[in-house]
Parts: sequence; structure tokens; C-alpha cells
Amino acid sequence: MGIFNSLFGGSNSVKKVKKMLPWIALNSLDQLNTIENKSMTKLQVIFKYSTRCGISSMVLNQFENSYNLTEDDLDLYFLDLINYREVSNEIGYKFQVMHESPQLLVIKNGVAVAHGSHSGVNAIDLDSFIE
Repeated sequence: MGIFNSLFGGSNSVKKVKKMLPWIALNSLDQLNTIENKSMTKLQVIFKYSTRCGISSMVLNQFENSYNLTEDDLDLYFLDLINYREVSNEIGYKFQVMHESPQLLVIKNGVAVAHGSHSGVNAIDLDSFIE
């Protein structure tokens, strides 16, 4: 039975624990004004995610695995752009960034100081924006 346990995850298998990030659900237009205002004193980050896109899932997993900041460093917003398309559209207008998915926006002093999509999401060094 040892081979079956190793193949199918027997009791001795090591389970990977998923890292829980301090996500704030972004689901209303009012929150965009809050993000803009809070960005004057604390870095704000928006992760736009499509539940219908495999690339979004892969990029999200990579982002979560490499994330090493705390709630003291920044506020981290998560937008399900399929369910909240209006919010996603307004982000583009408000922060002057063309819509892409997956997408990460870094908001500081009321403006998007960095943004990336697809593999560019994980290329953004969030540490460099924290004072």
C-alpha cells in the first residue's frame, strides 16, 4: 500500500498551506475615492482578477507566493472584475490605466505610479514604493 499512499496522498503526505493575504474586497465605486484618499498616506494596491481566466489564476498564485509585506505597509484590494465590471471600468478612468487582466495597480498620492499585467504583475517591486 505504500506506493498508493505516495501516489494518492496518504497520511504521510505533506500538505501545502496556502498563504492568506490581507485582501480587501473591492466591490463598490465608493471604494475608489477611499483608495485615492488613503493613497496620500499609505500605499494602495489593486489586483484585478478574472475568474474565467487561467492566466489570472496562475499570476495570482505567483503573487501570493512571493508576497512578503504586511497590512502596515499597504492596503491590498482584490477585484473580481467579472462580477464588478463597472468598478473595473471606473478604475481605468480614475487612474488613467488601460484595462487588462490580470492586472496590478500601485496607487500613491492619488495616482497610479505603477501597473502591470500578466507576467508584469509579479515584476513590480512593491517594496520600492514603501517609504
